[in-house]
Order: sequence, then C-alpha cells, then structure tokens
Amino acid sequence: MSDRIENLYAAIAARPAAGLIGRRAGEGVRNEQFLARVQAWHALLRAQAGSAFALYLDDSIEFGAALLGAWHAGKTIWLSADTLEASCASLRASVDGFLGQFPESLQPLRPSGGAAPAADLSGALAADLPALVVFTSGSTGAAQAIPKKLSQLASEVATLDALFGAAAGVGGDVAVLATVSHQHIYGLLFKVLWPLSSGRAIHAASISYPEELAPAMAAGPCMLVTSPAHLNRLPDHLDWSGAARTLQAVFSSGGPLSPETAYTSGRLLGKVPVEVYGSSETGGVAWRQRSAGADDSWLPFPTVAWRLGDEDGALEVRSPHLADDNWLALADRAARSGEQRFLLLGRNDRIVKIEEKRISLSGMEATLIASGLAAEARVMLCEPVAGERQKLAAFIVPTPEGSAVFAAGGKAALNGRLRSALAATVEAVALPRRWRYLDQMPVNAQGKTTLAALLALLDSEDGMAGHRPRFAQMRELEREPRRVLLELTAPSNLLYFDGHFDAAPILPGVVLVEWAMHYGRQYFSLPPQFKGINALKFQQVIQPNQAVLLELLHDAAKGGLQFRYTSEAGHHASGRVVLHAGEVHV
Repeated sequence: MSDRIENLYAAIAARPAAGLIGRRAGEGVRNEQFLARVQAWHALLRAQAGSAFALYLDDSIEFGAALLGAWHAGKTIWLSADTLEASCASLRASVDGFLGQFPESLQPLRPSGGAAPAADLSGALAADLPALVVFTSGSTGAAQAIPKKLSQLASEVATLDALFGAAAGVGGDVAVLATVSHQHIYGLLFKVLWPLSSGRAIHAASISYPEELAPAMAAGPCMLVTSPAHLNRLPDHLDWSGAARTLQAVFSSGGPLSPETAYTSGRLLGKVPVEVYGSSETGGVAWRQRSAGADDSWLPFPTVAWRLGDEDGALEVRSPHLADDNWLALADRAARSGEQRFLLLGRNDRIVKIEEKRISLSGMEATLIASGLAAEARVMLCEPVAGERQKLAAFIVPTPEGSAVFAAGGKAALNGRLRSALAATVEAVALPRRWRYLDQMPVNAQGKTTLAALLALLDSEDGMAGHRPRFAQMRELEREPRRVLLELTAPSNLLYFDGHFDAAPILPGVVLVEWAMHYGRQYFSLPPQFKGINALKFQQVIQPNQAVLLELLHDAAKGGLQFRYTSEAGHHASGRVVLHAGEVHV
C-alpha cells in the first residue's frame, strides 16, 4: 500500500530507521540517512529567497531528498532533462536559483554533508502546492514547460499502485532498477515517487549497459523501469536466466514497442513489458501488456475518461492527472476497440506549411515506410535561413532493400527512389531537400528521438549530399554535467578510411583525438586554445562498422578534456586534451 505524497516525510519517518530507502554503489542507504538529507535540503532552501529553483542531480536517492526538502520549504522545482548551455539559458529567465549539478557558472546550491538543524516536517503538504514544472520531450518541436500541482502527482502515484502494485511485488522486498532518468516525468514517477511512497528500494544510479543490467536484476527481487530504446537492444548472448527468476515486472514508456520487441523482451526477461502511454502534460493515460492473439489496443487508466473528437478522431482525455477538470485534446488520433479500449492511429498535429501548402509530416513518414526502403523515417522542418524558403529534411533508417539501393547507386539513387515514392502524395515544392541516412535514430536518456538531436545531425558535412561522412553515427547513452558517454559507429564509407589501409581499413588515431574534441565542444564549454595532449595511448585498432563507446570527462578547473574509447574488445584509445583560454590568433 502506497503512502500519499502529501504525507511522505511522515510515512518514511514511521518506518524502521535502519530500513533501506535504496542502494548507492552497492551500499545500503537507510531511511534515517535519507531523512537527514531531506532536512539538509529543507534548511538550505528555507534560507533562500524566491520560490522557483531548477534541480539537476544524477543520484536518484539524493534527488528524492532534494525534492521533498524543497516542497516542505514551499519551493517549486523546475526539472531540466540536461544541463546544456541552451537549457540553462532558458531556465535562467524563469527560476530564482539552481540546485545540484548545474555548471559552476550558475552557482548551484547544495547542502554540506553535515547535520542540519532538525525541523518538524511531519505535517502534510498542501494538495495545491505548485510542486513541479516539467518539460515536454521535444520530440516534435521545442520543449514546452508544464506546471504540476502536488495533487496531480499524488493522483498518479496512487493510480500506479492500484494498477501495478501487486504485480510489482511487495514493498521493501523489491528493488527498483531503471535505465531512464528521473529528470523526466516518467522516470520521476516510476523511479522515485512511487518507490518512495511504497517502500521499494531505489537504486541511486541508472543502468545503461545490458552487461550491467543482467547481473543487477539477478541479485534479488526487482522491477525494471525502461524504454523502447533500451529494450530494442537487449542482446541474446547474455545470460538473462537469473534476471528472469527475480524480475517482478517490466515497465516501458516513451514510445510504443513493436510486437517483436515486446515478445523478445518477455522471452529473455521472463515478463512481457507493461507499456504505459502518456505525456508530460497528461501524465499516464493508458497501458497495455501484449499477449498472443490480442490486438494493439490500450486500456485507459481507471481515473481517465476519454472520447474521440468529432471531426478528426483526436483522442481527448479528462483526469485528475491534469491541471483542471476540462477535456484536453491530444496530438494522437484514435479509434475504439470494443467498449473500453482504443487503438492509436498516429499523430495529427504535425502539419506544416511549405509555400502555402499544408503538408502532413506524419503522412510523409508513413509513405516513406510504406515504400519498403525505410524501416524508420522522420521528416522535420530545417532551421529557416534568411532569404530562403523553408525546407524539409528526411532522416531515414534504411531497410535491407534500401541499403542495397544505397550500396549499388549511392545516396543519389536512394534519394531518388524515396522522392519518387513521396511524389505520388506530396507536391514537388514540399519534397525534402536534405536527406540523412542512419543506422538508427539518435535517442536521449529517456529513449526519445528529439527534434534538436535530429537537426544537429545536419550541422556536420556528413549530413549533406555530395560529401563523404567525416563523423561516426552517434548515439548518446549517458549525459551528466561533466561527463558524457556516446556510442560511435564509423560507417564503411567514412572519408578517413581511404588509404588507411586499402586491404584492411582502420581508423587513424588522429581522427579519434579530433572526434573527442569535436564532441567535447558540443557537450561542454571548453577553452578555445589547444595546448597539448597528455597520456595519449592507442591500444587497439577500430575497423569499419565497429561500435565503440566514447567517454568524455570535463575538468573545468584544469581546462582539460579526458577521453576514452572502449568496446567489447577492450580499450582502444585514451588521453587528456589540455586547453586554455588564451588569446585566439587568426
């Protein structure tokens, strides 16, 4: 049975002091330790003027303590998915201060490790407390700020426990493992608030690699909070038998699972994932757990009322997870499936105007996939250029047939085939002018493919027709204020493989250094001047289409960027780039 969020501090205080709130780096964190951190954050924020504070912390246990301490101090917490410069600039105009692991230039606040003066936090929080501001994922446009009252969050947690509490196992006996971040509403609810209220043990760190996930799940009873992006890449060769014995439930959100992925995950993990449909604005709306012979329909949460729009079949919902009792029209079209369930038919909000012509981006994507040449397709408006008309860009993950066309005739041949497929339904003025072919769509820590990530792919020359790629296919796995982990795969037609060597191409070491600095400047504010490289090592070669991990660590105090390339084969290269802020000579 979950305790209400309004009384969460008192409920945790009533549990045994030595009981576990969770685990950090293999060590147990006791209830009394967690409550002491709540008191420390409360004391810090009670002394601060202003009511709105941005919070970013990697550690889910410390994050929970900061959140609870801030609420009892009467503060509203703004959650950012990252600490990139653009995100921080946007937050700066809306908040009174920053908390946790934001860049030092923002002077983020964090309590010391010492004991704080104890305050009486046993009283209930007000249901109408403006508790949070979260952001939409940015998968279809610029991220939008969504305010949340405490009552909305409390309703969500109560609904999750009523629907899934029994399946997820008894409170303190179950650990909560996650591959997603709590800086997004899905991870916040499933990884922090629901476990805190139900007494399930929180793992402080997210788990990114299947090689780490399998033994962590096998260690004892657990539930897994994950996304389609992670479930899509569960390797068959790992031993999942221990995990399958201990796993109580798997939850997935952030996008629909294909039937193949749902059943493959069920075979490996012993539990078919429970998929949750919702958004930052609506909270949870519906769920499904696929079974043989069933359709793809969704069952609404018991607290959610739904209907279909008269004209366009848009799904409309009303629930206590929303800010008021009005009906909210969603961006998805739906159709009834029986009396209670509905089928999702795709989005209806992605209409743009090109030369006064209304164009459905979703319709274009469906046409590209129907061609048999694209396994996945995303079509986006490019950033406008002064004096030029708007252009569309298409991002394609080719099917084997599409890859064969590319191999035989190059990019122009595949462009032509896909343009011909679109020409039957789209006027020539609206055909994409830029095409980008990917091994897979870029995803963030929530498993989302964002507009910003796609458009960033156009910034380098390898996104332009007529150029050989100079950069690898990149996928972000982890991102922290001073650390980032990327997966890089160098395509076989990479420019730098030419002549190095013809019989057995390998990636030159100088390219690895260049890439480290290139991605380092994307993620961190680095000094402009190159000073040198220390501890440079090259251990193993990297071959075409070989996936490697690039870990970057930013040492702002010393003006350094450490990099390390690794893979299943071991270490490939490492070093430390030294930079300084001296005068730039042109």
